[in-house]
Amino acid sequence: MKEAGAWDRRNFLAILGATAVAAFPGKVLARARQAAGAASASGGVYDELGVKTLINAWGTITDIGGSLISPEAVAAMESASKNFVSIEELLEVTGNRITQMLKDLPPDHTATITSGAAGAIMSGVSGVLTGVDRKRISQLPDLMGMKSEVIFQRDHYESYDYNPQIRASGTKIILVETPDDVHRAINEKTALFYFANYANPLGRIKVDEWVKLGKQYNIPCFNDCAADTPPISNLTSFNKMGYDLVAFSGGKALRGPQCAGLLLGRKDLVQAARFNASPFEPTLGRGMKVGKEEIVGMWKALDVYLSQDQDKLMQEWSAKLDYVAKQLKKFDGVSTAYYVPPIANHVPAMQIAWDPRRFALTSKTALHFLRSGNPAILMWGGGPGASETMEDDDYVTMSSFMLQPGEERIVASRLKEMFQAHRV
Repeated sequence: MKEAGAWDRRNFLAILGATAVAAFPGKVLARARQAAGAASASGGVYDELGVKTLINAWGTITDIGGSLISPEAVAAMESASKNFVSIEELLEVTGNRITQMLKDLPPDHTATITSGAAGAIMSGVSGVLTGVDRKRISQLPDLMGMKSEVIFQRDHYESYDYNPQIRASGTKIILVETPDDVHRAINEKTALFYFANYANPLGRIKVDEWVKLGKQYNIPCFNDCAADTPPISNLTSFNKMGYDLVAFSGGKALRGPQCAGLLLGRKDLVQAARFNASPFEPTLGRGMKVGKEEIVGMWKALDVYLSQDQDKLMQEWSAKLDYVAKQLKKFDGVSTAYYVPPIANHVPAMQIAWDPRRFALTSKTALHFLRSGNPAILMWGGGPGASETMEDDDYVTMSSFMLQPGEERIVASRLKEMFQAHRV
């Protein structure tokens, strides 16, 4: 869930795939589609507020709202807003529905909807410490009488922006680098092994080896996979690998509400996590509220996502990049290169580079030029591992899977304008 880097786990999200919404009136869905289209064209309520809308050629970034909720999920949320229900019952029922939808989850695993992946982390870690003991739940972050240490790889920790969500329950993070370090670190206080999936290439202990160590020492393992869809198989592959808890963001590739997420894992630990969050009280997670509309929207968004043809979507995203690349061929000294990250944000991206002898541009000035236009266009600087605001590089990177229909033409036009204006 790293926020700052170019391969931030919030960078990307799948676009809409068609599915029937038999459970909701056709007029509701039609109104949602119409509203979504109007907002795309005019900015809608943002025009009224005077807030500038953006063309998102970057990805699923929390700072700009994550992703655009699918029309089917919007319709479900509107329907959910019309009645009162028991939130406790709704969480249980939607969790069971999601478990049924994810057919290859291990038989002792289930699901619950949380307030984003960060909420899944906070409630999940808390649940490992307390179980379903209400006295212990109300005691957090005072860990007297409980286990209190979480083992985490140093290379993950140093690039991870969500350590506060781990420590919020009162835990101490113990840093390790090798299996021998793990062996020396384990003691009667050890509660959890923690893994940041996007950082798998950074750590010396890989994702499959980490969970084996957890099993060896009979300690639960948590994997933060917030932006690790697509592929769809990732929704269950880490549970099947042996992880006891796995967190996903709802507002990225799943195209659910930005304030919703999923926690998948062992039934006892998922239940404990649920009891550590809203609407239960007194709990550390009481403020991590996810409303009835967002709960229903998250369930419906996942239903839509599972019905999509991922290969077809990949082709559509690639075609948009192809269009932009072809428009830039007229500029000598400008080149494009495609790639798909092997882990996290597994969608097509394109690096746009230029010869600094022919164009008076840096990554920083290019990003500023694109964002300062009307409409503003967001990309990021450099490539894998680069910073969004690198000053001296001579390339930027774009993704197409957050572009709405026709926006690739606006992006290409603005890029041509940029290169024309900065010829040496």
